[in-house]
Amino acid sequence: MLKKALFSFSFAIVAASAVFAQAQPVDDHKKGEFYVGYSNGQVDTNVELGDSPNDFFNERENFNGINVSGVYNTSRYFGLKGDLSATINRREFFDTFTTGGAEYTVGFENKNQLWNFTGGVQVKDNAKEGVFKPFAHAMVGAAHARAKVENFTCTTTTVGGDCDVFETSEDSFSSTGFSGVFGGGIDFRLNNRVQIRAIQIDYNPTRLEGEWQNNIRIGAGIVF
Repeated sequence: MLKKALFSFSFAIVAASAVFAQAQPVDDHKKGEFYVGYSNGQVDTNVELGDSPNDFFNERENFNGINVSGVYNTSRYFGLKGDLSATINRREFFDTFTTGGAEYTVGFENKNQLWNFTGGVQVKDNAKEGVFKPFAHAMVGAAHARAKVENFTCTTTTVGGDCDVFETSEDSFSSTGFSGVFGGGIDFRLNNRVQIRAIQIDYNPTRLEGEWQNNIRIGAGIVF
């Protein structure tokens, strides 16, 4: 009798547990994700060359760097997102010109940085199934730009030419203003933990020093 009572009691507990489990909401989507990847910025120089597609890209400098973001999914399709990107650009300039009857060849290195700190929302199917995971996001925040001129050089082959007439000290500039990130891309789910971000394309407007810059940001990487 005791064995039968224990068996009946155990069976009742198992049955009650099964019913309770069925009554709970199904954990059918990822609660969060973290992205890290390469970022390419086509940064607006504010030099208007024309209206053709080639002019659009020729007006931009090529920046390279990293993009990281984190998302807390409040539901299967909707999440709150924070995003950081940091890109840099280095260029060397050389020019030969004549002034005061003397010919000079001058050069310098220009180092530029653009940081974006933004937050907003992301729309994506975060179900723990399926392979193709397109997404869209909209975020706003702050942009910080830095520029530095260094390694100035000057040579002259003209008798009487004097490079001391040029300012050779390093010069730097920085500015902070508005940033927006509006775009999306597509992820490919490998398993419940890892996705490959095949492409991400964003319109990245910034407003620095009282002027708008219409930047483009392109990236790819891994989502955890």
